[in-house]
Amino acid sequence: MSGGVDSSVTAKLLADKDYDLSAVFMRNWDTRDESGSDHGCEWEKDWEDVRRVCRVLDIPCKMVDLSREYWTRVFEPSLKFWESGITPNPDVWCNREVKFGVLLDRLTEDPGLSNTPWIATGHYANKDWKHHNGVSRPRLLRPRDVTKDQTYYLSSIPERSLSRALFPLGSITKTEVRELAVKWNLPTAARQESMGICFVGEKRKFHDFISQYIPPKPGPIINLETGLQVGEHAGLWNFTIGQGAKVNGLKEKTFVAKKDIPRNIIYVVPGTDHSALYAQSLIIHDWTWIWADSPPIELMHPGGLTARMKFRHVMSDIGCSVYSDNDYIRIDFNEPQKAVAPGQVATVYIEDWCLGCGTIMEVT
Repeated sequence: MSGGVDSSVTAKLLADKDYDLSAVFMRNWDTRDESGSDHGCEWEKDWEDVRRVCRVLDIPCKMVDLSREYWTRVFEPSLKFWESGITPNPDVWCNREVKFGVLLDRLTEDPGLSNTPWIATGHYANKDWKHHNGVSRPRLLRPRDVTKDQTYYLSSIPERSLSRALFPLGSITKTEVRELAVKWNLPTAARQESMGICFVGEKRKFHDFISQYIPPKPGPIINLETGLQVGEHAGLWNFTIGQGAKVNGLKEKTFVAKKDIPRNIIYVVPGTDHSALYAQSLIIHDWTWIWADSPPIELMHPGGLTARMKFRHVMSDIGCSVYSDNDYIRIDFNEPQKAVAPGQVATVYIEDWCLGCGTIMEVT
C-alpha cells in the first residue's frame, strides 16, 4: 500500500474475500540522505494514511525499509543516465527492481509466512493465464480503464514476479474507485493523486533536486538550422528531446531536437512541428521479454513482428514493426513519431497483451 486511494480500494476489495491478508508499505527514499533529518517528510504522511486505512479494514500492516536497495538499484543507475545526458525512467525500474524484485523476494523468504505470498497492488492492469507449449503462463494485459493503463510501468517485471501478482483494479475505472472509496468511508477517499518521480516529490523542481547530486556542466545551445549558438545550458540532464528549450532573447520558441553527448551540445529547432523533432525508428540494446525464453517467432521474419508500442506512459499506442538482430531490437514506426528520447522505455503490445520492454538507446 502507498497511502493513496487506489491501493486503499485494492485492500478493501481483498479484505472482503477469503485471503490471509496483510499490508506492506515500502519506504523507498531516505530524506536523511539529503537533509540529515526525517522530520516532516512525505513518507510519514503516506505511512500514517496506510495505517488509518488498515485500522478501518482491520488488517495488519508493516513498513519495509527498501531505501538502500532503491538507492543502489534505481537511483544510482538513474543518476548515471542523467549525468551522461540521457533521460531515464526510474519508475519502470522501481517496479522491476524493488516492488516486484526485492520486496517479493523478502516476503517469499519471510519465516512468518506459512505459504508462498502473492503481491497485490493498486496498478491499473490486468492479468490472465495462457497455455503455451503445454504450460500455463501469466500474461500482462491492459486494464478496462485505458486512460489509467499502467502496464507501461509494469512491462519490465519478470514472469516469475508476474505469476505471483494480483491487480484487483484491472476491471474497475478510476471514477468507480473514487466512488467505492467514498461508499466505504475510506480515510483516503478524497486524497489527490500523486504525480512525478517519487524521490523528487511534487513540491520541488527537478533541476533543484538533481543539482544536489550532479555538478553543473555548461555547454552551448546551437540552432540546428543555422549552426549558430543561441544560448548556454547548465547540463544535458536539464533537457529532454522535444522539450521547450526556453532560450532567452529569441523571437520564436525553440525545442530540443537532439543532444551531442560527447561534445556536450544541445541542438534546438524553431517551432513545434519541425522535421528534426520526428523519428522513424529506434534501437534497443537491453530488451527483455516477459516470457524471456519464448520471444515471438515473427521477429526473425523479413517483415518483423507487427505490433503496437508506446515510448512514454502518457500516449496512445502506435503501430510498428519489431525486428531482432541478435544484439539489439529495432522498432520501425508505421508513422514518424515526435519527441522520442533515448533513455526512455519502449513497450510492445499485441492487442492488449504487453510482451516486454527495453531502454531506447538510439533514435533515427
